[in-house]
Amino acid sequence: MRQGGAGPTLVLVLAVGVLAATGVILLLERSLTRILLGVILLGNGVNLLILLGGRSGAAPVVGTAAVEEFSDPLTQAMVLTAIVITFGLTAFLASVAYRSWYLGGDDEVQDDLEDRQIVQLAERNEVPEADLGGEGPDDDPEQVDPEPARRRLHGPGDRR
Repeated sequence: MRQGGAGPTLVLVLAVGVLAATGVILLLERSLTRILLGVILLGNGVNLLILLGGRSGAAPVVGTAAVEEFSDPLTQAMVLTAIVITFGLTAFLASVAYRSWYLGGDDEVQDDLEDRQIVQLAERNEVPEADLGGEGPDDDPEQVDPEPARRRLHGPGDRR
């Protein structure tokens, strides 16, 4: 931003657009690592957008300048809060991606079996059967729980 509150420059507006667009594109991927990068880029783009919404000027500390020349402290506080929230979400998604890689060998999000069934029914233009309930957990045909693909973990004494 330029001094004197003239507004955002074209470069900063383009940076917001590129960060947000790239973040959204990465969010639509199937790999949790790319989703994590998308969250980071989208968070940075939104933070820059919030910061561009405020008034530029001197530091908002009493006694350093006239009150009319202060920058907007509300946008700075909102960006600081958004940074903390994005960091927490990033840490959570990183742990989910690591756990997925540890258990399955990759971090790709798998298709849901019920979603596949719904797509097949929609292609055939059929209505799903009503679930009346009452079945036990082992007798319910709707509850399909396939075993996850396990990686073989080798200990320090194991040789391949």
